[in-house]
Formats: sequence, structure tokens, C-alpha cells
Amino acid sequence: MSEKLAETAPAPAKGIDIQAQVAVLGAGPGGYTAAFRAADLGLKTVLIERHASLGGVCLNVGCIPSKALLHAAAVINEAAELGPMGVSFGAPAIDLEAMRTGKDRVVKKLTSGLKAMAKQRQVEVVTGTGRFESPNRIAVETGEGTLRVGFDHCIIACGSSPLRIPGLPYEDPRLMDSTGALELRDIPGRMLVIGGGIIGLEMATVYSALGTAIDIVELQPGLIPGCDRDLVKPLEKRLKQRVRNIMLETRVTSIQSRTEGLAARFEGKAAPEGEMLYDRVLVAVGRTPNGKLIGAEAAGVRVDERGFIPADQHMRTNVPHIFAIGDVVGNPMLAHKATHEAKVAAEVIAGLPALFDPLAIPSVAYTDPEIAWMGLTETEAKERGIAYEKGAFPWAASGRALGIGRDEGMTKLLFDPETKRILGAGIVGVNAGELIGEAVLALEMGADMEDIGLSIHPHPTLCETLGLAAEMAEGTITDLVPPRKRK
Repeated sequence: MSEKLAETAPAPAKGIDIQAQVAVLGAGPGGYTAAFRAADLGLKTVLIERHASLGGVCLNVGCIPSKALLHAAAVINEAAELGPMGVSFGAPAIDLEAMRTGKDRVVKKLTSGLKAMAKQRQVEVVTGTGRFESPNRIAVETGEGTLRVGFDHCIIACGSSPLRIPGLPYEDPRLMDSTGALELRDIPGRMLVIGGGIIGLEMATVYSALGTAIDIVELQPGLIPGCDRDLVKPLEKRLKQRVRNIMLETRVTSIQSRTEGLAARFEGKAAPEGEMLYDRVLVAVGRTPNGKLIGAEAAGVRVDERGFIPADQHMRTNVPHIFAIGDVVGNPMLAHKATHEAKVAAEVIAGLPALFDPLAIPSVAYTDPEIAWMGLTETEAKERGIAYEKGAFPWAASGRALGIGRDEGMTKLLFDPETKRILGAGIVGVNAGELIGEAVLALEMGADMEDIGLSIHPHPTLCETLGLAAEMAEGTITDLVPPRKRK
């Protein structure tokens, strides 16, 4: 079927430079996945991207480079903590230029791989800024002028941008967003991180390991708002040993540019008196969708007041032949959500029975320790009055965690009291992001506490803490005294 679709692709109409069956606007994880899947299904596909390299924010200035730097930070911290095992090192010598080069090498390897795969799939890549001119045409401003792409179907994957706090001196390069922070221009002596969410804490982890004195300010009562407090507590405890101040329920009222630094003033529960001087300030208060930047009104596509483009479970917008995926369709703004939405959109266009209907979308904070969660959280369960049973296994009883000197972690699972099926999971500790996948699969497969507890996990590992947490819920655990006995 799909080969016939490609054979019937029409020639460009008058005023159209390229005619496609599928035009994809944006080449982030969602965009390139959509384009590649559409091409694999035999559809003539054009991928429009404003930057010279594919991969979007995630690969170029987000997920991938930040994880490369977080790995370096983890090694620095781990080396410093090997003293109790009789191993000691001198202070690390930081070659910032080499670190930047190493980070960029990782990014280039991935983006060049995408370029090669686009060529292999005969996906035509157009570099430039695209805006809709009509329901079936996008004008792309390239370095050589305007190029018009006509399409039968379009997939909007235009992503999001960092939120800005009004009134701050953004003309001063010492005031950064996450993109600027990942450039590693220098190692500041003092840095303020505005925002205690995942992005802010990840960057605080990196710069703290490099030797920067960090202050974190967060408007909410706790770090990583929306995450269960018992998962955040071990991270907060460890952060307090590594950063200078964590100011909760506090906000920045002003920042002034001065020769000697950025002078910040605060108000709130933990606000210091007077002003504080910083070499750099990172603004990490979230992201905003780019829905209002693509001329969607010319195509009749509805964009809400915040810039989101509503889409149904087939990823279709209010205009039937135009689809939207990724950050621009709503939270959570996560790359792995976008890639699954992308495949749905491409498959629906090709006539396949696809639907975006996940039971869980995992979230991970790649801090030290990492925090990962999926499905129903305890906070949500209590707020919504949902009954649950919990099994929690402290890593202080894990031989593997003790062996690596990181026993601050915890694994907890939530189960339905009636069916005993898993409802949610939360993990805090080393490599929590690698461990959460088992819980996601368990939820999608409808596993219950017995299924998980009776699955033989390798010992000694961190992944066995999931099996032990299930045993805690069931009351069959022998590694600890069970909290209760099942009837």
C-alpha cells in the first residue's frame, strides 16, 4: 500500500518548489522520528528544520549534552567519595576546552548519524525557518531566499523555548538559560540557579562538581514540584552538602548588571537580606511551546492562549490533514513522549490503526542521586482520593547500594488494593532512570505485585529492589521484617 502512495505523489503545483505527501516542521526527536517513520512507510517526506543540524533542542543543546556533562560530574563526585574504600585521588584538573570538545563530539556523532539516516531514507531536509502560508503550504526562509513546500499532510513538531522572567537583563550574557549554561564558557565562582525543577538541578549538579558555589531559589515549598516529597528528600539532603544555599518559597525580585557581577535581590521565606552578587545566573523556570511562532492561523490550526496546539489521540489537530506532536501539544515536555507521538502521526497518515494511549510516561531527573517516577504518584493518589497499597524498599538494605557507598536511595511501588496490579512507581538513587523502565513495562503489561515479586531478579543489583518492593507490599519479604502479613 505505502509503495503505491509514493508512486502517486503529485508534481509540484505552480508556486510550489517542493511537493511532499508529508511535511514535518521541526527536526527534534519527535520531528525526525515522524519523518523517518513516514518515509519507511513509503511516503514522500520533507523535513524542515531551522538549524543546520538535526536533533532539535534535545540532541544539540539539551538532553544529550547535559547528560554528557552530568556523567563527568558523577565521576568527579564518585572519585572524591572513594576514601572510605581506601582509594584517594588528588583534586581534579578541569580542562574546560577539552570538556566542551568532548561534549560536542558526542552531539556531532548523533546529529551526523541522523543526517545519514535521512539520506538513506530519501527524506529531503530543508534548512530554514518555516511558517504556514495556507492549509497546504509552508514558506521556508532559507539562507538563499524563500522556498515553498506544498504538502498533503503536515506534522507540526516545532517544540518549545525556555521561559523568561520579565524584567531581567537578558542583554547581559552572564544571565543564561539552559542553552547558555551548556556552552560552558567558564567556571563561575558564584552562580544563582533560578528554578528548583529538573533542568535547574541538573545544571546545579554539573557546575557544583566543577567547583562553583551554587545558590538555588525556588518559589514552591519543595524542589522538583510535582514529585513525591519522599523521593526528593534524599536528593535535597545530598544537595545541601554540595551547594551553598537552597532558598525555598522565595523568589527573585530584581537582577541588576554591574561590572563586578549580577546583583540579585530576593523576597520570601528564605530570602537573604540585601543583595547577593553572582558571576552568572541561570534562569530555569520551565519552557513555553512554540505554537504561536509558525503562522498556524494561516492554516486554520487552533493554538491556545499559552501556545499549545491541541491534538487528539491520533495526533490530529482541528485541521484533519495537519497533525501535531511533542512539546507543542502539551505536557509532559519529554523527548520520549514526542517520539511515540511521532510514530502514531506518521502511521495514521499512512492509513494504519495507530493511537497514542500510554498508561504511563516516565519522568527522570538526572541529578545526583537520580529520581525517576511513572504512573500514579502518592501525591496524586492522596489528592484524588485513590486507594492504594504501597511497597517501599530502602536501599540501606541493598547489598549492591551498600557496596557502592550509595545507600540513600529507595524504591517504592503502588498497587491497586483490589486487583493488586501496579499503579505507579518511584525510585531515588544511583541509576534510577535506568531502573524505572521495568516498572513502566509492568504497568503496560498489567503486572501485579506477585508477578513482580516472583520474577527472579539478579543479585546483588539495584534492579532487584523492584522485586523486593513488591515483596514488601505482598508481605513475603525475608530481607527485611515484613510490614504486615497477607491473609
